[in-house]
Amino acid sequence: MTIDHEELTGLRVLVTGASRGLGLATARRFAAGGATVLTASRTAPPDDLAATFIPADLRSAEGAAELGRRAVESAGGIDVLVDNAGAESRPAPTLERSDASWLADLEMNLLSAVRLDRALVPGMVERGSGVVVHVSSIASHIPQPHEASYAASKAALNAYSRELATAVGTRGVRVVCVLPGFVVTEGAAEHLQHLADDQGVTVEEVQRRLVERLQVPMGRPGRPEDVAELIVFLASDRGRWLTGAQYRVDGGIIPVV
Repeated sequence: MTIDHEELTGLRVLVTGASRGLGLATARRFAAGGATVLTASRTAPPDDLAATFIPADLRSAEGAAELGRRAVESAGGIDVLVDNAGAESRPAPTLERSDASWLADLEMNLLSAVRLDRALVPGMVERGSGVVVHVSSIASHIPQPHEASYAASKAALNAYSRELATAVGTRGVRVVCVLPGFVVTEGAAEHLQHLADDQGVTVEEVQRRLVERLQVPMGRPGRPEDVAELIVFLASDRGRWLTGAQYRVDGGIIPVV
């Protein structure tokens, strides 16, 4: 289903973590559809992205509050917020993972969204419309070995997303949660390299093993654009009765249990 240019024209969209990967692909897709796009990350996106860049560090409450303030100053308000910023700690055996590693994953994968929502969703509620898209992960349902803190932080994001949808739904604000599967982004490539180094094999072999372990019926990882297309659809008016739900985009993963 194609999103018409006119459907996105006039929408003010903020995408976090948009310097690369899923965030960059999502920002490009919104911009191509005619939306006014703001991006936020610690590093700037490519120069050819038709968006306003706001440098931001969402690892602290102050960073999220400052981004919210600057986004409103720049665009006059945000109609669609894509909470995509996140990070994954280096793989570690579950019982050996440090408190610092657990807290780092919770800061970036849960609290960054909570804090930015706190800054921007009240404006949506006041206007009586808006969409929040939380980018979670299939790992929240299918934790992978040595990635407990990442999976747990994304599972917490899922639960928070559902409750926020309940809290603001009667005020015209929708909240949806997107769960990408094995998608090869720059960050994922770095993670695959860590796994390859730890296991003493090639990155290609790690990728093949993951596709096999996850039993991806389509036989390959996804692309950032595959996820971006779903996000834009959910944020558009065509998704106007969709809220409080999780949407998997994972090539049909069938987990081995």
